[in-house]
Amino acid sequence: MSPYITSARSPRFWSAAVTAALALCLAGAGQASAADVNNVKNSGFESGLGGWTCSAGSGTTVSSPVHGGSAALKATPAGLDNARCAQTVAVQPGATYTLSAWVQGGYAYLGVTGTGSTDVSTWTPDSASWKQLSTTFTTGSSTTSVTVYTHGWYGQAAYYADDVSVYGPDGGGGGDPAPTVPAAPGGLAVSGTTSSSVSLAWNAVSGATGYNVYRDGTKVTAVTGTSATVTGLAASTSYSFQVTATNAAGESAKSGAVTGTTAASTGTGGGTLPKHAVTGYWQNFDNGATVQKISDVPSQYDIIAVAFADATTTPGAVTFTLDSAGLGGYTVDQFKADIKAKQAAGKKVIVSVGGQNGTVSVRDAASAANFADSVYSLMQTYGFDGVDIDLENGLDATYMTQALRALSAKAGPSMILTMAPQTIDMQSTSNAYFQTALNVKDILTVVNMQYYNSGSMLGCDGKVYSQGSVDFLTALACIQLEGGLAPSQVGLGLPASTRGAGSGYVSPTVVNNALDCLTKLTNCGSFKPSKAYPDLRGAMTWSTNWDAASGNAWSGAVGPHVHALP
Repeated sequence: MSPYITSARSPRFWSAAVTAALALCLAGAGQASAADVNNVKNSGFESGLGGWTCSAGSGTTVSSPVHGGSAALKATPAGLDNARCAQTVAVQPGATYTLSAWVQGGYAYLGVTGTGSTDVSTWTPDSASWKQLSTTFTTGSSTTSVTVYTHGWYGQAAYYADDVSVYGPDGGGGGDPAPTVPAAPGGLAVSGTTSSSVSLAWNAVSGATGYNVYRDGTKVTAVTGTSATVTGLAASTSYSFQVTATNAAGESAKSGAVTGTTAASTGTGGGTLPKHAVTGYWQNFDNGATVQKISDVPSQYDIIAVAFADATTTPGAVTFTLDSAGLGGYTVDQFKADIKAKQAAGKKVIVSVGGQNGTVSVRDAASAANFADSVYSLMQTYGFDGVDIDLENGLDATYMTQALRALSAKAGPSMILTMAPQTIDMQSTSNAYFQTALNVKDILTVVNMQYYNSGSMLGCDGKVYSQGSVDFLTALACIQLEGGLAPSQVGLGLPASTRGAGSGYVSPTVVNNALDCLTKLTNCGSFKPSKAYPDLRGAMTWSTNWDAASGNAWSGAVGPHVHALP
């Protein structure tokens, strides 16, 4: 969403050809055998760039952030350079190797050339935390060396890489020693509970690249950090939890067990919303769309997201100031009274945090607490029912999860929690935005992904779909539906008019056809989901103001259709 220009966020145009070429399937790292070694030299960049060559002087080493050891690679794309850093690695002919690396920051790619068979690569969108890329390759019958590389993407932020490995038979060229199985984690403790979840934390283990969490002896999740929230639990029930540490050499013994007991049931997130709901963003500014009071918003909208709360000088904290002058003298007292009137009519009014120009940053425990405290203060001051997360400049899944859970504990089970990620943010469950949504699934109302200003994207079937079609909406929604969100937590976010976004506007008929396809398997395009999702939450638009500027054509057509869904 954007407070200052008509588009909801700055466009990132990806051609279908580029997207298809780069979006290769990411294969999980296999467990190394006893004879396997890491054939990469200076894999953790502890010796600077020794053994590595970076294009156009794009690479350097840094002491923070690092994934392991005391150093990592930082490579910065510039102009026509994509910051490619490479190393020639000795290998054995006719052998299979696992290539992996940990990356963070901007768009990051990992690949290998000169295999003598099929060269492979994998990639990830920009990430606020360390993420492992991994794939496998087999060398040709006469191949004795390959070139391993990382690179970023033109015009994007710098990326970081660490702990690069090519595990497999010893190629004879030397390399870093293979890891040993890590020790069992210590310090496991319950850090929080709700009626349906238990949050855990533990101490980091040297040499570990990930951790597995067990509930009553059964593995339930895998994480890369030292905390996790186990969801989907029964209220007022005790569970036993253990954690193991993992790396390429294997999995540690289980930690000591702790018992977590869920709270008594107090309801679920979402309050008294209808089964199918329409969300609209209300602009607290004048950018050429129709200026509105809250009372002017049509009754078709079930959730009204007030855009936007602004960052303060206190890390993580937000504030809200009504633009009375820009809204024709709309007073704070009128604003509050209009919110109460909407609520009396069964509507929900929430405050949205972020937007295209939003600079709110929640990246440590202190800023998470500041975020929760400040949003709760706004809820008390103005009567907001909850919060919308529309952070388009990245978020940290660990600390945003902490912030939202702290806010939920203050606000109670009736709090409305919505999100409006960009399409690129929901392409994979490993993305920080998607992780956050899954982490707070038990208190999450709906994710209204922005299906605009994005260019072509991958659908859940691995095919590339062009923005502005029924297939684009359904095949991308399918990723969320198959990735762990409940159908009631998935909504379709579209512009209300051609002026509401830089690209991606579709007619209300296309929106309604996509809703029919997802809920009833009718009016589909070439993509058809494997099953119907009759509990799909509904649709969202940017914005009620642009809708009004077009005679409320969007809400007049989409609203009744949403409310008539099965």
